[in-house]
Amino acid sequence: MGRNRKSAVTDRQRPAPGELDPLIHERLRLGIVCALAVNESLTFTELRDLLETTDGNLSVQARKLEEAGYVGCAKRFVARKPKTTYKLTVKGRAALEAYLETLSGMLPDAAQLRHPPLRGRVPMRPVPSEG
Repeated sequence: MGRNRKSAVTDRQRPAPGELDPLIHERLRLGIVCALAVNESLTFTELRDLLETTDGNLSVQARKLEEAGYVGCAKRFVARKPKTTYKLTVKGRAALEAYLETLSGMLPDAAQLRHPPLRGRVPMRPVPSEG
């Protein structure tokens, strides 16, 4: 009655951290997938600069996403220079949506963050100021 779905979820029903997709959960790979979710495509250079990472690190992490089928990669030459462009695949978008759904299931409601239940604990008292 008046309770939303999240507040009715008990800790036993919440997803465990191990249920998060480990391929997406790594910080840089999550950044790649999120950046591509809000952009139709990004070049290697755009991703590198946006995520503030090195060429080598981006290359390794993007390849892992590409091998999983989460990201598509197109390589071509422009004025004799290689240009790599990445796009999020349908599989990658579905994986991100599932990841975010699992993550949101792990989190408490915003109201619980602002006003956590005491659950038998004694509220903390302010420390008197010195001086």
